[in-house]
Amino acid sequence: MITGRLHIVCLAVSMSFAAVPAHAGVLSFSCAPENDLLKVAVECCVDLRRHVTPEQAIQSAPEGGGVLLLADGYPEKTTELTPALYEVASKKHLRLYVEYPASLPDMTVGPPKATKLERVVVVSDVFGNSLRPMRIAQINACHILETQATDPWLVLAKVAGVYRAVFGLKDTPSLPVLFEHANGNILAATTKLSHFVTGRYGPQEAWRVIWERVFHWLQPEQPTPKLRWTSTVRPSYSPDEALPPDVEVRTLARAVNWYTGSRVLRHADWPPEALDWANTYNTVREKPKDAWPAGNGALGMLEGFSSTILLDGSQPMRYAVRNDCMNEAAMALAFAWAVDGADIRAGTSRKLLDYVYRDSILAQGPRANPRSPSYGLVGWALDNPGSYWGDDNARAMLAGMATASLLKESRWNEALTRCLLANFRTTDAKGFRESCVTEKQLAKRGWESYRDASQVQYSAHYEGWLWACFLRAYKQTGFAPFLEKSKTAIGMLMAAYPEKWEWVVRSSQIERARALLPLAWLVRAEDTPEHRRWLRTVAQDLVASQGVSGVIRETLGGVRQAVESNAAYGTGEVSLLQQDGDTLCDSLYTCNFALIGLHEAAAATGDAFYRDAEDKLARFLCRIQIRSESHPELDGAWYRGFDFEKWEYWASNADWEWGAWCTESGWGTPWIASTLALRHMSTSLWDLTSDVKLAETVETYRATMLER
Repeated sequence: MITGRLHIVCLAVSMSFAAVPAHAGVLSFSCAPENDLLKVAVECCVDLRRHVTPEQAIQSAPEGGGVLLLADGYPEKTTELTPALYEVASKKHLRLYVEYPASLPDMTVGPPKATKLERVVVVSDVFGNSLRPMRIAQINACHILETQATDPWLVLAKVAGVYRAVFGLKDTPSLPVLFEHANGNILAATTKLSHFVTGRYGPQEAWRVIWERVFHWLQPEQPTPKLRWTSTVRPSYSPDEALPPDVEVRTLARAVNWYTGSRVLRHADWPPEALDWANTYNTVREKPKDAWPAGNGALGMLEGFSSTILLDGSQPMRYAVRNDCMNEAAMALAFAWAVDGADIRAGTSRKLLDYVYRDSILAQGPRANPRSPSYGLVGWALDNPGSYWGDDNARAMLAGMATASLLKESRWNEALTRCLLANFRTTDAKGFRESCVTEKQLAKRGWESYRDASQVQYSAHYEGWLWACFLRAYKQTGFAPFLEKSKTAIGMLMAAYPEKWEWVVRSSQIERARALLPLAWLVRAEDTPEHRRWLRTVAQDLVASQGVSGVIRETLGGVRQAVESNAAYGTGEVSLLQQDGDTLCDSLYTCNFALIGLHEAAAATGDAFYRDAEDKLARFLCRIQIRSESHPELDGAWYRGFDFEKWEYWASNADWEWGAWCTESGWGTPWIASTLALRHMSTSLWDLTSDVKLAETVETYRATMLER
């Protein structure tokens, strides 16, 4: 057995059950030696003894003592206690915390049931002001035993909200999670609450309060222990920690190392079914096994980790193989090679672009047929190659240009030019394009119908980076329609700002962040006071929400509640917020694009306002990069959601596909990493991509692709 005030390494010592005098202050644990609560309690000097079985814990406990019977073999195995054992505990006046019990005296306990979107909600005053009723906490991979209980402390329910169940519980079913039994000496948990470290339950402060209250209930006459532990997945630096002088280069290196550590690079020798998963929409499966060979880019790259957190704290993989993600990852790898000279990074970068434009279906089939209306477009993903999102094509083109410049390669210029012109010719006369043009629509309508239509959409997220591509091409080629369409559309966008803007996923900051790059590049293409004023207007509104830490705080656009009801939670793409005031930021949609946008604005204008905001944001993003020894597959990336007050990865996980804990091979990580590299290299994306010579190829393809 383990006696209290021993270091955690004592957990490895073999157990002995010789009679050891027990005093009233000692806690008796029945659990496996690796149980999270046991390990935290020992580290925090809680006076305890561990036993292998509930019988041993109850028999050895002192009169009136506290006993914790923790779940082993969860979720398949429940904690078995006989009526006689409950009777022994009652006669000894023991206080029992019983976790995941197969039975309880005078109560019906149902079989284990897996849950999905439900979260823990506080429904009692027992936690005091530290955790008021309707506060939310998360149990990942939760399995629960159904039972009925009056006046529970915690329940499980599907609720909207970040910190609080903002719509209450009246319209959503709930199940007791933690409650006092009617006989007064049992505190029952219908799931495994003690898995909170390995299972990455959150927020950490909520679980500290819960567990300290449980310990107080077990020993009301004893001082309540102060519990502390280190999260297995956490930010790289604390908010006040001194950063190394080379922190941005270190952050860049860790970010690109994530591409190999995460095993997102596919290999031809993976199991055939694992390779086939990329051909079915939105396939989420367990992460690639360590035994599978590591890829080198020649067979492309997976999308990244789903927001779901599994029992062991790992996360499943999204097996989609996407054009935008691969181009963006190739860019980040090329930037890292330019900084550290590791040739393997350049090799992987080249292979990724060759796969997109030469070897995969994404740029082949009708997309490679000059007579096809989709000629030149690049498919969204292997599972949906006939969808042509303008935003995804734009990010892929900009990343492809950057990669070509860094690697000094021209072999992708023709493919990039065809993609540029294919998107341009499906843009209307005012410069707007439908968010997603499909192969089926193009075959039916022809590309000319898009050119001749009127499809105004005031969304910088969906439209803006195509304008940036056109502006970059205008300075390369002098082809006036590139400038005219972009300038007209941006002028209309700014005339509509902010009242008529369409706030993607109900976030105003996402739209502002995406507007910065095209506005900065409009200044590059045509430097006028008006164009500078447009850029400053949007940037000032974005930076108005920048905190002392450098964070760009999320704010809602057009709504007061991001999720409109408990029933709507988890049913669509949505903000990380529930309402303005939630202390959250978004590194998938906002902070990542704000960083490159502020960088390009500073380079275009020379204005210290942009540089100061960029510097603060860069340091903040270095701080919140994922650090994990337990889950090296996550180390070096960025999660979508972060609570900058709690300083942990926490947010509303209401988005049905790209939630708070997702991390993408594209979008967030590569744009953050690449901007850090640009800062290190003292250049801008605009200046870097000037080396990509598009004038000749644009001239070659204009006649066949535009003039009809």
